Amino acid sequence: MRVGAVVQARMGSTRLPGKVLMELDGRPALDYLLERLRHAQTPDAVIVATSVQPADDAIARHCAAAGVRCHRGAHDDVAARLLAGAEAAGLDALVRVNGDSPLLDQALVDRGVRLFRQGGRDLVTNVHPRSFPRGQSVEVIDCASLRGVLSRLSAQDREHVTAGLYRDPDGLTIENFDAGADGMGPDGGETRLVLDTPQDARSIEAVLRAMRRPHWQHGWTEVLALARAQAVPS
Repeated sequence: MRVGAVVQARMGSTRLPGKVLMELDGRPALDYLLERLRHAQTPDAVIVATSVQPADDAIARHCAAAGVRCHRGAHDDVAARLLAGAEAAGLDALVRVNGDSPLLDQALVDRGVRLFRQGGRDLVTNVHPRSFPRGQSVEVIDCASLRGVLSRLSAQDREHVTAGLYRDPDGLTIENFDAGADGMGPDGGETRLVLDTPQDARSIEAVLRAMRRPHWQHGWTEVLALARAQAVPS
C-alpha cells in the first residue's frame, strides 16, 4: 500500500495573501513543512497540490526548483485536486496536509499513517474531535473511498474536503486519534501553530528564532511550549 503526503497549497488568502511562500525567519513557509515531511518515516511520497490559477504559478516554480512533485488542479474543488494528485502518483491513500502548517509535527503524520495501515479504516484523523493545536492537523484518507463519495459532496464540502464526511459518514469507517494528556490545555484553541494571519506569522517567526536545534527536531508539544512562551503581542 502506497501512502503519500499531499500538501494543499495556494497563494490566495483573504487574511494573509501569499502566505504559503511568505518568508519566516529567512525561508519560505512551505519549505519548513516540506522539510518536516521529508523527516517523516511513513510517507512513500510528498506531493504539493496547487491550483491552475496564474497566481499559483509561483508555487509550481518553487516546487520545481526544490525538486518536489507538484500537481495542479481545480482552484475550489480541493477534494478532486488532492485525489487527482494522489492518483497521478500511484497512491492508495493520501495524507491531507495543509500548506499553512509550517511547523506540523511529522511524528503525527507517522502516527496517522501507521494507524491507517492497520486496516479497516477509510479515514484516520486527529481533528474529529480536535485535541491538537491548529496547525497540527493530519487526515489519512483512502483514495478509493474518497473517489466513491465525491459525487455526494456539495461544492462547499469539496472545497473543505472532509467536513462533509464528518457530517455524513455513511459507509465510511472513521477513526480519530487524540493528544491525550498533552492536549490543548487551559488555553483551548488560543495558541495557534497555523499560518493564517499577520499575528500568526509573527508568532511562528518568534518560535523559529527561539529554537536551538533544527526546527524539525521540535515536536508539537515543544513547539506549543515555545509559542506560549513567546506570546508575541498583537
